[in-house]
Amino acid sequence: MNLSKIHTLLIAAFFIFLTATVISHPQASFEASKTGLSMWWEVVFPSLLPFFILSELLIGFGIVRFVGVLLEPFMRPIFRVPGVGGFVLAMGMASGNPAGAKLTARLRQEKQISRVEAERLASFTNSSNPLFIFGAVAVGFFQNASLGILLASAHYLGNLAVGLTMRSYGRKEERQLMRNKTISLPSIKDALHALHTARLAEKRPLGKILGDAVTSSVQTLLMVGGFIILFSVFNRLLSVVQLTDILSILTEGALTLFQLPSQLDIPLLSGMFEITMGSKLVSETDVSLLQKAVVVSFILGFSGFSVQAQVAGILSETDIRFKPFFIARVLQGIYAAVFVILLWKPLYTAWNDHDQYVFKSLETGELPTALISGWNLLVQIGPAVTLCALFTYIFIFLYRLTKQNKKRNELKTLILV
Repeated sequence: MNLSKIHTLLIAAFFIFLTATVISHPQASFEASKTGLSMWWEVVFPSLLPFFILSELLIGFGIVRFVGVLLEPFMRPIFRVPGVGGFVLAMGMASGNPAGAKLTARLRQEKQISRVEAERLASFTNSSNPLFIFGAVAVGFFQNASLGILLASAHYLGNLAVGLTMRSYGRKEERQLMRNKTISLPSIKDALHALHTARLAEKRPLGKILGDAVTSSVQTLLMVGGFIILFSVFNRLLSVVQLTDILSILTEGALTLFQLPSQLDIPLLSGMFEITMGSKLVSETDVSLLQKAVVVSFILGFSGFSVQAQVAGILSETDIRFKPFFIARVLQGIYAAVFVILLWKPLYTAWNDHDQYVFKSLETGELPTALISGWNLLVQIGPAVTLCALFTYIFIFLYRLTKQNKKRNELKTLILV
């Protein structure tokens, strides 16, 4: 039996097992589905939708090309990606997973970047957003707003470290292309020319651009929601059928290798599937705060198979390969964990003997408080935003479907005549 047939049998066996487990444990599956749906409904959809729509509009009107020309001398020599990568990096950090992959795929479809550049760019522009790190992880799970600064610093430094590591990826493939490229100082005139050229090349009317931005963004987020629910159920079922205990042997071995407590084995395994549940379980363990922070930082950097599946679904619409992204996630998890250890003493100081820590320069807590308030507001208004956006999407979809049917009927009438 060849490798291809074995691969097919393994996939078939996995989905048969998953289906049988869902049927035999309907209550657990239902509760897990509700948990995943709640996360998507309240937080993921409303937080990502504005960024996705604005990004589509910025790309459509050529503003991204304007930014790309200005940032080319910075992004090209440091990360070996075009200047538009600076826009993707900023939007990815602000909006969170999987925005970086979405924007990278969009730029690749526009042929603004090559395949190797897209794979390089996607590797370091996907991250958790500050609201999630501060609101959900630091305050929601650890009840420690100051911890958010440490986790966010390590997380975003890990992103940049991955970018520097991946800059040498795919050099052979693009060597011939780069021979003819020269890097010059940014020119406002050239940037404005690129903006004007891109705008003239866009033939769609304003209403069509807005409609396409909304429908494309909602369709992507519906796919993201499906993955969140699927992995929420899968993670829960692994625990129900006690496979988590077997798989945790691997994570326990890894923890022992890095001299971390074995109590973190199941939380780490859970986090490798879904970051929210994994971070929550880590916060509930009885180990030191530094050890918890190291593991949570790894989980946030690795992003979890749930996020990786979302990215794989987005990248599948292009010729961008998923393997470099997966390798980058492993690297970022390691980098982020190391940065927590390196930044622990410079940023934190012990003030009593009970493992409680505060930041020297942020004792007022103004920045964390603002981010936490933003997270709480998002959770409150999230369902209303999601509902309004879905109704808008349905309206646009039905309007376009009616218009297409009308044109089709008119064409049939003309043919018959």
